[in-house]
Amino acid sequence: MWGIIPAAGIGSRIQPLAFSKELLPVGSRFEGETERPRAVSEYLLERMIAGGATRICFVIAPGKSDIIEYYGGNFGAAEICYVVQPQAGGLCDALFRALPLIHDDEMVLVGLPDTVWFPADGLRFLGNGDLSFLLFPVTQPQLFDAVVSDDDGNVSEIQVKQNNASSNWIWGAFKLRGRVLRELHTLWCTREPRDPYLGTLVNAWMANGGRASGVRRGEAYVDVGTIHGYREAINLLHERDAFTHAEFAARPARLLHVVGEQA
Repeated sequence: MWGIIPAAGIGSRIQPLAFSKELLPVGSRFEGETERPRAVSEYLLERMIAGGATRICFVIAPGKSDIIEYYGGNFGAAEICYVVQPQAGGLCDALFRALPLIHDDEMVLVGLPDTVWFPADGLRFLGNGDLSFLLFPVTQPQLFDAVVSDDDGNVSEIQVKQNNASSNWIWGAFKLRGRVLRELHTLWCTREPRDPYLGTLVNAWMANGGRASGVRRGEAYVDVGTIHGYREAINLLHERDAFTHAEFAARPARLLHVVGEQA
């Protein structure tokens, strides 16, 4: 299974940084007995591997060689490769840069590398249908892509940064077939102007007969692309560590959600 990580953005909301925003230190990890800073994108890679990904493709911009230097050719059990988005063209354009690597019958996981979310194994809840979204509850859905779905999880609409959104569930990651990624690309190439946002393209795909599902298993979601989101991510990780070491086993499965701002 593939994982695609769009990492070509400049991170204007949290600049200036001396490195790519995907390498922003958030929390820490241990190498043996030594504690080291953890790059924010490591959380997504861990979640993709937990979801079954064995190959991960970073889509990067020219000049973001520090991501290559940081990760090299593998992370844990997953092999890593890189493709270049020559100039900023939005999320859809970034995802389609990886299309030549993916066969129609392969499953693909997609997530955003400047986010931290729980549960860490959330991608396991997504089935092998054409397209399924892992959904998270937030208090300000107008800052995100709100997903409207029925009680059976059938998605009827994605509301992209829409005021007065009719759903407080947003997508934080998704899984789709390689064939569907190709269908989305074919449709995208016919649209002018071409969609920078995934949500508007998926709406058009569903209008043409495509079917998507939403899985409401997300618990907490933070966009680390702003200073506010960075602080919220640190708080969330501290909270989770406290639960792990003291009381997590006795807590209910659902935690209060954390809101950031999506790029």
